[in-house]
Amino acid sequence: MKLHIKNGHLIDPANGIDGKNDLYIADGKVLAVGAAPAGFAADQTIDATGLIVSPGFVDLSARLREPGYEYKATLESEMQAAMQGGVTSLICPPDTDPVLDEPGLVEMLKYRAKTLNQAHVHPLGALTVGLKGLALTEMAELTEAGCIGFAQAEEPIEDTNVLLRAMQYAKTFNYTVWLRPQDAHIGRGGIAASGPLASRLGLSGVPVMSETIALHTIFELMRSTGARVHLCRMSSAAGLELVRNAKKEGLPVTCDVGAHHIHLTDADIGFFDSNARVTPPFRSQRDRDAIRFGLLDGTVDALCSDHTPVDDDEKLLPFGEASPGATGLELLLSLALKWADDYAATQDTGAVRPLARALARITSDAARVAGLDAGTLSVGATADVCLFDAEARWTVEASALASQGKHTPFVGYNLAGQVRTTIVAGHVAFQRS
Repeated sequence: MKLHIKNGHLIDPANGIDGKNDLYIADGKVLAVGAAPAGFAADQTIDATGLIVSPGFVDLSARLREPGYEYKATLESEMQAAMQGGVTSLICPPDTDPVLDEPGLVEMLKYRAKTLNQAHVHPLGALTVGLKGLALTEMAELTEAGCIGFAQAEEPIEDTNVLLRAMQYAKTFNYTVWLRPQDAHIGRGGIAASGPLASRLGLSGVPVMSETIALHTIFELMRSTGARVHLCRMSSAAGLELVRNAKKEGLPVTCDVGAHHIHLTDADIGFFDSNARVTPPFRSQRDRDAIRFGLLDGTVDALCSDHTPVDDDEKLLPFGEASPGATGLELLLSLALKWADDYAATQDTGAVRPLARALARITSDAARVAGLDAGTLSVGATADVCLFDAEARWTVEASALASQGKHTPFVGYNLAGQVRTTIVAGHVAFQRS
């Protein structure tokens, strides 16, 4: 299949391209940008007039709920959500049922995803058997099965010796350890950010020091082992300042934030809205603003959807009893654009346009963090492409979401940015009528 995408405004942050360019695709690869190759005859031409043409988005955290939680979501529903959101590469955490701690489970998941011929799925293997924090998994075998890194999902490791051994092993074989910084005891079981609002609402709190104490431990172990660590879903100003200093020190650390955390605060819990029950919890406006600035100055490497579909039976409950999580695949682009628009209106963003910077955080920067050959429209790269209308506005309606998880704190919001076409490895996987 030969594709010609014409008249679009092409933005490829990895190559510094930001202007009107045609794109030529053949055999699932990017053949040329700008001028047509000699003798090129397209099988299909897509007119992208008025649209942005960008690399397909790379999402660093998307729970697909298979295997084991098909009542919350299925691979089919979530892959369709990814296509409607322009997400062509997905990194999925290992907290399935059973946990992704055996090669056969990883191979099964990748095979199931491949048969759907939609987004590329890249699993994270469990760092410890059953995510119990006791025995290390067979990381080499899991890597051969297709894992791109190793994580504990939401389960902290209580025994620091286990984490030390894991990082020593990971360093030996050049694996990346993905950790969400949270102390195993402080704030455990909390459901809202510690502070005046949680106190007024009578909700158990998760203090910022739960994140910062864990970060101090992780950085000390990194200094000892030299292991590469990716920090998942940072949530506080104090935590980001520690990351900023660690990067200045030269530690091989990267981090991401969830797309909902760059817009919402603990005040958005409102009158116990269970849609705003997420992990980590929304924090103060000061923390939110620090996250937004960290995304701008590069302290935060990437933006992810933190897609966590939850069914009605577990979400339509009192706030303290509801399961944490929100759907996000179909919102990633719009929330990234909203961040870009907000900063364009209030900040001196320098030479790089806010739109290009926002796209970098969900394309090339995210791919770099994950070690993937994705997020770029370089000649010879896999032709994963998203065409979207940056000006088109849409209202978030639960019933209109493709994801089986219909719960998000953004229900009712009117957002800019609508995906029109998603192309995966050179084939049109989604096209909005």
